[in-house]
Amino acid sequence: QVQLVESGGGLVQSGGSLRLSCAASGRSIFSIGAMGWYRQAPGKQRELVADITSDGYTNYADSVKGRFTISRENAKNTVYLQMNSLKPEDTAVYYCNADRLTTGWGPLYDYWGQGTQVTVSS
Repeated sequence: QVQLVESGGGLVQSGGSLRLSCAASGRSIFSIGAMGWYRQAPGKQRELVADITSDGYTNYADSVKGRFTISRENAKNTVYLQMNSLKPEDTAVYYCNADRLTTGWGPLYDYWGQGTQVTVSS
């Protein structure tokens, strides 16, 4: 069974920093395509925060440009999100996504983690 396991969320004051991690676990994961971070605040739709291709090309939502940095370690099947200068409006559940995982049992598409809560107090 393959899982995306997020960690690193929590409560932080405005202006603070957090680093989220998402590791794909399970046997026979050969490769992962693009990975990304999404977030969903109460009463709002889930939105893309940032994503990164397997080659390292990145894309950011305008609201986080210059404050957040996405990176990945392919050898560890892990993606990170460094969040600096956090604002109360960044408060949300953050979800990890992989658009494709190539495994020993075949490909898996549009795979999601369980989410981790980020709360920024003013």
